[in-house]
Amino acid sequence: MNGAAAPYSLLQKLEWRVRRAADSPLEGKYSCAFRERGREFDQVVTYEYGDEVRDIDWNVTAPLGAPYRKKFIEEPELTVVLLFEDSLSLQFGSGRRTKRETLLEMAGLFALLSAGNRDRAGFWHATPHTHLVRQPVRGRINIINTTAHLLNLPLPKLDAGGEVDIDWKYFLQTFPHHSLVLWLSDFPPRPLPAAWAALCRRYQMIGVRVEDPWERVLPQSGALTVVEAVTGELLPFDTLSGTNRRRHEDWVEERDAYWDQLFPRTARLTVSTEDDLLDALIRFFKARMRTLRR
Repeated sequence: MNGAAAPYSLLQKLEWRVRRAADSPLEGKYSCAFRERGREFDQVVTYEYGDEVRDIDWNVTAPLGAPYRKKFIEEPELTVVLLFEDSLSLQFGSGRRTKRETLLEMAGLFALLSAGNRDRAGFWHATPHTHLVRQPVRGRINIINTTAHLLNLPLPKLDAGGEVDIDWKYFLQTFPHHSLVLWLSDFPPRPLPAAWAALCRRYQMIGVRVEDPWERVLPQSGALTVVEAVTGELLPFDTLSGTNRRRHEDWVEERDAYWDQLFPRTARLTVSTEDDLLDALIRFFKARMRTLRR
């Protein structure tokens, strides 16, 4: 994304799509999918159709013979943190856009939804050697400016090499309790973060994984030059080699196992570089809301 105007142009197009989404109100779906119930009890009220079944107060319902539910004081706002893991492998793309461009567009959609919902939004941008933090801000203009800054950050240099190492201890000190953390990455297989249990207790952790179609099914074109996901090295890769195909299948299995280990189904979204991202987001919101209502 070259040029200062490019990120604002993309955000303008995304905002136009969000506002005209056929499955509106999209912002309401976003709010219902992520806003936690207030943690402070208010009172007991009559249960009505559509209320959360899990809020029924059985101690009151049983003796009165009619359903009553607990009412909680709503959280006034949501703090959204875009955790963008800018690994070298994101620069791959077999089609019209790279994995990095796909994830940045998804980050833009989430930021615009948070702005429309009057939430706060900021980001943590991590590369193999540096990180950049922007504290969450309120207001549409402030959120758009913050997100445009993220979208306009330069590509990490391929010759730098190395794996992204997020300083989770510092991350925990940086953002407030109960923030919604959208971890955007391609999630290569690796050990769980040492602080993962603490992160899940403190935040709503949502994983947004990007993958390219070639990562699922190798092309029948012979030799490719690829970026090794961990070291960042450029390596020749023979797609027709039986050994390489078995290694690829093992890698896919390991990656999916790591993904399953990190996030429950209601807290993860996988998008492809070929997807319509707004449609994928709407499907995710609907699936999450259906599950949370059970």
